[in-house]
Amino acid sequence: MWIHSHVGILSSKSPDELRLLMADPVSAAVAVGWAMKAAGWVASPIISELYKKASSVLNLDASGKLKELEPKILLLQRVMEVVEESPYRPCLEQLFSDLKSAFYEAEDILDDVEYYRLEKQIQDDYLKLEVATPRRNKNRVKKLLKSAVKKCNALKDEQCGMSKIELKQSLEKIEKVINDACGFFEQMNFTNKSNTNLTKPANSRGAVTTARPPSVVIGRDKDCDNIVAMLHDKEEGAQPDTKSVQCYSVIGIHGIGGSGKSTLSQLVCAREQKDGHFNLVMWVHVSQDFSVDTIFGQMSEAASRTPCPQFNNLDTLQTNLEKVLHGKRFLLVLDDVWYNNRDVRQYEKLQQILSPLNAGEAGSKILVTSRTKDALIALGAAEQRCIPMSVLGEDVFLKLFKHYAFHNVCVAADDRIRLEDIATQIAKKLKGSPLVAKIVGGQLRMRPNIDYWRISRDGNHLDDTMGALWWSYQHLDEQVRQCFAYCSIFPRRRQLEQHELVKLWAAEGFARSSDEGKDSEDVCQGYFDVLVSASFLQHGVGKYSSKTDTYIVHDLLLDLADKVAGSDCFRTENRWKRSGDSWTMEGCEDEVPPDIRHVFVQTYGSELINEKICKLDNLRTLIIDSAEGRTPVEEKVLKSLFVRLRKLRVLTVASDQGSRFW
Repeated sequence: MWIHSHVGILSSKSPDELRLLMADPVSAAVAVGWAMKAAGWVASPIISELYKKASSVLNLDASGKLKELEPKILLLQRVMEVVEESPYRPCLEQLFSDLKSAFYEAEDILDDVEYYRLEKQIQDDYLKLEVATPRRNKNRVKKLLKSAVKKCNALKDEQCGMSKIELKQSLEKIEKVINDACGFFEQMNFTNKSNTNLTKPANSRGAVTTARPPSVVIGRDKDCDNIVAMLHDKEEGAQPDTKSVQCYSVIGIHGIGGSGKSTLSQLVCAREQKDGHFNLVMWVHVSQDFSVDTIFGQMSEAASRTPCPQFNNLDTLQTNLEKVLHGKRFLLVLDDVWYNNRDVRQYEKLQQILSPLNAGEAGSKILVTSRTKDALIALGAAEQRCIPMSVLGEDVFLKLFKHYAFHNVCVAADDRIRLEDIATQIAKKLKGSPLVAKIVGGQLRMRPNIDYWRISRDGNHLDDTMGALWWSYQHLDEQVRQCFAYCSIFPRRRQLEQHELVKLWAAEGFARSSDEGKDSEDVCQGYFDVLVSASFLQHGVGKYSSKTDTYIVHDLLLDLADKVAGSDCFRTENRWKRSGDSWTMEGCEDEVPPDIRHVFVQTYGSELINEKICKLDNLRTLIIDSAEGRTPVEEKVLKSLFVRLRKLRVLTVASDQGSRFW
């Protein structure tokens, strides 16, 4: 925990960095605000809830303490609002980490306080029944109550529960973090400048709507026609350097991130699905650090529209896929392929993906999307079949942007004219990126307020893609940001199911509502709707796989989620190594950070769990995506998890039978 002075925190910085910070104290203070904002924390609800619940245990003057902390908490919240303005954010990472740890500890204390409350309630109920129960039934009741108390105590043993003294010390520690942070702001003369440097967006946002605009494709009909013509072309001899006859040929689309490659290929798929030229239309996302077994599994699911059986070696997976594709003319989309032409292993993996595809019928096609032409060529596309993404014309882009900014927006006619004018000016700043048009347009649509739109137009945050995404993220509510950052636990382009996300967020305690009687899952469903409306969660391509009604996080948005989640989330993904003529799965060789709080494990192995996961004292989430082969998670491993991971809130074990939430 952070108990050092702010001078101590800065002592590790270089002289140039210190001079830069001291020359611009406002920026230094804003950097602290970024740190808090990036973690998605909002101090007020946490501290308020903490003191209200702890007061019943420690006999604290909760109202008096909250009144004392309120102006300081307000200052911290106001600093959050200008987070994007500071170029010096990395200079205060230690303070960021310590503040975040303090708030995490606050939530852990709440769990302990709730445990004390339940324990006291059981003891009180026991005493009441002891008095009221007839003598002949007392022994039986006593036995039942002792059993109940024993089960409750099994959730957390005596070593886990905080003593009252420790609880009080932890509260004082958190107060010190808040007081020291505010003292730093004052010393840097930030408080006197906050009124002129801070703009509180909430005051200008007005009512928020979460209506979801339908996805549209504007200005891509000609590109789609050209690609479809290539797909139907027999293309004799178009494959370069091919020594054997292949049943398929490759066409590629390349362009920068967010330029609409995936959207265009989806448009092509929809047309081919309707046309019926191909027996199978499959869609597979190829991540930057993909595993061949995952790709084979996705191909199999997309071809059969049923979940792929679990296999414990790659050869069996490949054989199964060949059976599914045998004698069928297919269209396979390999979306977002990453490739480094200096990485021999990556080239071998790409060739391995192609190895079972020759089982299909002649005339099959592979459509590849990538940020680089090199990836297309590596997969066998001829130069003339590598199509660059065309830039949308200014008028077409404006039409796309306005679709997302004005869908179902109801304002007065005069206001509509003014908003249209502002929208035209904003569109010119977005560099023709369809993704940014969708994200920024969605954010503006939720708050059709002239002042809010004007402020958004006049800032410099919309001048580049990541800046625009960062700006949009900032304007989500705190709890919604926290839910979005949590998505960084999942692999890229993972198909996320709505009900599972909502359950996870609720179990993590992300729900905050003024309506105490409202169900936490209903609250989290509202957060989900906001993320979909703002396009931070986008509809997946479930119609080309065994899953339907799924959602994904775009790669650029996942990059953003990774940054704002920081060291909170960690994911391990499958790796395969060759052993003789076969491939076997390796365990996780990555070092798992000791303070990590949310972990996703793609493939279960008892060694990984016992040697790495069980040592993570602060772990709150463990998602085991699949069991190795058909091996179930052993009961003794589950017991070990419950005993050693005392702060665990979510344990999800996925298997052939589906997921179980614990």
